[in-house]
Amino acid sequence: MIWQLFATFFKIGAFTFGGGWAMISIIEKEIVDKHHWIDREEFLDLLAIAQSLPGILAVNIAVAVGDKIAGRKGSIWAALGTILPSFLIILCIAIFLTPDLIKNNEVLSAIFKGIRPAVVALIIAPVISAAKAAKLNWVTVWIPVVVAGLIWSKLPVVSNPIVWIVLGGIGGYLAFKHGMDAHRQNR
Repeated sequence: MIWQLFATFFKIGAFTFGGGWAMISIIEKEIVDKHHWIDREEFLDLLAIAQSLPGILAVNIAVAVGDKIAGRKGSIWAALGTILPSFLIILCIAIFLTPDLIKNNEVLSAIFKGIRPAVVALIIAPVISAAKAAKLNWVTVWIPVVVAGLIWSKLPVVSNPIVWIVLGGIGGYLAFKHGMDAHRQNR
């Protein structure tokens, strides 16, 4: 199981461009759909935890999934599987490719320009998947749109994501408490 976990995250790390968000949909397909190690709901819970932790999102989700599947050893090997391909690729780039070589080589420049739109799609796909799993609809979609706009606005206080995380936590707690109170009254 440890070897399969390492190999899965190594493959994801080796063939994904665009960072953590671009990896999420591929991680979800591998972990949830292909291997059936955890279900979609549990994956989204682990993703929420991974997002709230400091550090690289892809490594955080690898650690969370690895821990869930195989404990501490699983988290270490999943993290190594995620990190090692990037490390090896960057090492090769540092040794063989100089910035001037990339700028002056039309083929390499074209390859990197061609990758950009694919990375955007890889980032948008998990956002849509997470929105569906969170049961966002046309009535509630305004909340993340407004919050993202306020964060992007750079206005003091409202542009701080920590404020919105705390407010979201309070709102979630109040909604849960309201639901529990309503459930008790219906008994």
